[in-house]
Amino acid sequence: MSLPRLFLDALPAVEGQLVPLGPEAVRHLKALRLKPGAALELVLGDQAWTADLATLDQGRATARLVAPLSEDREPPIQLQACLPLPAQLSLFDEWLPPLVELGATLIQPVVYDRSEFDAGRTRARMERWARIIQSASEQSHRAKLPELRPPVPFAALLTWKAPQKWVAYELITARANPALVVDTLAFTSGPEGGITDGEFAALTAADWQPVSLGRSILRAVTTPVALLGAVQFELGRSLHP
Repeated sequence: MSLPRLFLDALPAVEGQLVPLGPEAVRHLKALRLKPGAALELVLGDQAWTADLATLDQGRATARLVAPLSEDREPPIQLQACLPLPAQLSLFDEWLPPLVELGATLIQPVVYDRSEFDAGRTRARMERWARIIQSASEQSHRAKLPELRPPVPFAALLTWKAPQKWVAYELITARANPALVVDTLAFTSGPEGGITDGEFAALTAADWQPVSLGRSILRAVTTPVALLGAVQFELGRSLHP
């Protein structure tokens, strides 16, 4: 059974050091019904540690660092998820946990033509999305928190810099899917209603390669998760031939 994992701010750390835990961590530990002496894992910046829960009372807690952890749970390449902002922002909440579990290293919301973008509503959701990302990272024992960026207009994708750029597209293009190489990959897909013909033409002109995920039409909420799952399968095959 895996130990509870918490992400904290980076700080100089040595064995035996007491580390204060914030209110969110305290609520989580109480929900797990942990007692002082229970084993934990803490991630301080980019360094993971084993730790023991030293104190827990009311709204405060401390953990004692035991030893640094040597592990490699991050994907071997950068996986940049350029996600369309949906009309229903709650759909974005559904995307985040599985994409974090599947190794996305960057979450970039994108305003497509059919996104029905509302800057105020979206800005109000950013803090919630950051919490969802942290919770999913702790649950899946990621070693680093994926970066969440503010929304950008569709045009930003036309100058996006990445060695591999894939766009999931539901229409037949007569092109075979591109072969994955072990290098940074950016991927995107459309919101409800799909990518417009003009957007698709602009993306392919900017060297985004179309990717098919089967003959059926996938929901907007299904597509990025299915694509990233396929990428992780291919990474497993390329790293373990």
